[in-house]
Formats: sequence, C-alpha cells, structure tokens
Amino acid sequence: MTTEFDLGRLLAERGAERYELHTKYLNHQLPRMLHTIGFDKVYERAEGAYFWDADGDDYLDMLAGFGVMGLGRHHPVVRKALHDVLDAGLADLTRFDCQPLPGLLAEKLLAHSPHLDRVFFGNSGTEAVETALKFARFVTGKPRVLYCDHAFHGLTTGSLSVNGESGFRDGFAPLLPDTAVPLGDLDALARELKKGDVAALIVEPIQGKGVHEAPPGYLRAAQELLHKHKALLIADEVQTGLGRTGDFYAYQHEDGVEPDLVCVAKALSGGYVPVGATLGKDWIFKKVYSSMDRVLVHSASFGSNAQAMAAGLAVLSVMENEQIVANARATGEQLKARLAALTDKYELLADVRGRGLMIGIEFGRPDSLKLRGRWTMLQAARKGLFAQMVVVPLLRRHRILTQVSGDHLEVIKLIPPLVIGEREVERFVDAFTDVMDDAHSGGGLMWDFGKTLIKQAVANR
Repeated sequence: MTTEFDLGRLLAERGAERYELHTKYLNHQLPRMLHTIGFDKVYERAEGAYFWDADGDDYLDMLAGFGVMGLGRHHPVVRKALHDVLDAGLADLTRFDCQPLPGLLAEKLLAHSPHLDRVFFGNSGTEAVETALKFARFVTGKPRVLYCDHAFHGLTTGSLSVNGESGFRDGFAPLLPDTAVPLGDLDALARELKKGDVAALIVEPIQGKGVHEAPPGYLRAAQELLHKHKALLIADEVQTGLGRTGDFYAYQHEDGVEPDLVCVAKALSGGYVPVGATLGKDWIFKKVYSSMDRVLVHSASFGSNAQAMAAGLAVLSVMENEQIVANARATGEQLKARLAALTDKYELLADVRGRGLMIGIEFGRPDSLKLRGRWTMLQAARKGLFAQMVVVPLLRRHRILTQVSGDHLEVIKLIPPLVIGEREVERFVDAFTDVMDDAHSGGGLMWDFGKTLIKQAVANR
C-alpha cells in the first residue's frame, strides 16, 4: 500500500490558517504580539537575505533567524548537499557503527580551532551549552559555574542556570549552583574563584543581549585566573561563532585566548537541520569518556545525524570558498561606520557598537525639551518602547526586519546574513535615516504608534 502525502497541496489548502493554527495549538501569545506591533506578515518565499510576500514585495532580513541563517536562506550548495545525503540512503543513526560524516565535520571544524581536539555533536545551542556545563563539572569535580550579568546561554534547565536575565529564570527554580559576575570584572571573578568550588566561567565574547563586548584583555586574564584555580573557560560562540564578528570565533579577536570548551550552533545548520557542537580539549573528553562502561555517559539521540552533518560540511565549505568571514568583517565595518556617523546628527541615537555583522544601535535620553518629554513618557510606561517604535516603521515602511535586543533594552541588534553587501548597507542606512528623521520631527505616525505601545504596556501591568 502506498501512502500519499502532498506537502504542496496541504500548504495551498491550509497555509492561510497559519495565525489561527498557531493561536489554537502553539504559543498563543506569539500571534497576539505580532498582531499588536504589525509584524503579522505572510511571507511566501525567501532567498539569501530577502523574503517576498504574495504581492512580490521584497523584505530585507537583518535578523537572520536570530543568527541561524548565516549564509542566508536556501544557499544552493547547502541545498544540494541535503538532496545528496537524502538520495544516498545512508544507514544513519544505527547507534552501533561509526559513519564518516561526523568525523569529517569534526575534522573540518577543528581545523578552525587549532587548540581544541574533539567534538560532541548535539542538536542546538542550548544542548551545546548543557554539554559544556556537564563536562566542566565532571572533570573539575566542582559544582558551581559562573556566568556574566545579562548573559544568554539557552533556556533548558542547565543553560537557564547561567542565564543572566531574571525574566527568563523567574518561576523555574531551583536551578544548578551558579553565580553571576559582571562582564569584565576580574576582581569579582577572583573573589568567587577563591571559594574553591567553581568549575568554570561561561562567557559570550560579545553578549547578544545589548551587544556588549568583553573589555580588551578580559578573556585572557580570566583564563589565567580560572586555570590558576583549576577551573575552565567556556566560550559560548553559539551566535558569535562561524564568522559573525569578522573572525571565525569572536574570542579570536584577542591574542592568547584558548578556551577549554567552545559551544557553536545556529549558522552551522545552514538554516535547515538543527545542529550544535561542543568543542573541547583532548584531556576533557578522555576524562568524561574514561572507559568503555562510560561510552554513552553523554549522548544525543539525533546527534551526528547525516543530514545535520552534511549541512555543516556544506556550510564550512561555502565559508571557505566564498570568503564569508572576510565579507562579514568588511561589510560590518562599513555598516557600523555609516551608522556611527549619525550619532552627531540625532540626539536620540546614543551609541553604535559591535564587531563584524553583529551591531548594536542604542538609543538614549535626548537633550531638547520637547523630545525629552516624549522620551520620559515612554520610559515611564516601559523601557524599550522607543526601540520598538524604530523597529516597527523599519518593517512597515521600508520592509526591513530587525529586532529589539532584549526585554527592557533601548537597543536594536543587527545580525543579518553574512552574505549581505554594499546594496543592503545602503538600503538599511537610508531607511534608518528616514525613521530617525521622523522620530526627531516630534510628530507623525511614529509617535502615534508610541501612544499605542504605551497603552499596551500599561494594560499588561
């Protein structure tokens, strides 16, 4: 008996129900939020750094699926690799053999990580972090992991334990033993290490929430302190890794930094098959997997599956052959410079920061009396509303998708596909300039929308 399934027909018949289906069966607050801010679009197709709606209008993606779409959407090399691996009919996930693709991907990934020796493949960034936490606690024999204020490392219980935002943690206690230290504060790190129970410090070289970079010299000094106290340095490169900041890893911007464990995911997937990887030093893996009895002491049911490995291999091949890292560095420098030049023009624009194609645009209290009154009104209702006021017209008026970089933050984060170039820089800067002109005029649709946001914020209290 042949089972028929026609995906195209199913989408044609039921695709228009997308928001109703999500409201009924999934997270009902997501469509509610999208309707409120006018983000309830219907995108028909995507390629590279663009979406298209049913009318054929294009939308510039400056979000890249929270960094997943490093190569943009539907890169032909990655697509072909996935077609090839499906057509190959491999004997995948037998659990009791050694397929070649995981070893080949590990070899290629480690070639960009010269001080690391082995890889564990899971299915997501949070799994990569969970692996690092487990490994660090086991090999050091210590229970506590330090993390930085405002850090984001995932939302499963272990990674949530090292999450620096209380809004994510509230109501999910008890979590693992943990302590937050300020990013860049070596004295705070030293005080905690002296207690003798610290297994590791996990740190994003550039924090995703707010786009804050570790101060120069901090990672190297922290590494020395940690090793002095027989603790490990874990670099969370889930978002910053694979070229995002203009180097393969963000920690490589600082000489002498050699983390004991490195977590990657997101862009390694090519935007198709979830994959995460925890890279580590040989002695760590050999201590965790110390005997044949412990061969499965840490594993993942879908880890190292053929589709994910093929996608990862294709991604790294594209990165090397198309000079993706160099493009991220050059295009990022151009975009950051163009935006930074606007800080003198717009009093609401406080700062532009970041590396490569990970850029934070921060807004701050204006000097003029008229704008200051409006700013104060927004802040009283809820911090972060002005940044949302910028994000919305960028999409509605200019068809550019961006995001506010965290709850209660007046920061927009740009993490576009690493394949964008001068054309996309021009489009974004022109659009951003138009929105800033509107904001500084003191009137218009932008501030009218601000009133709507204020009412919504007050109603949600």
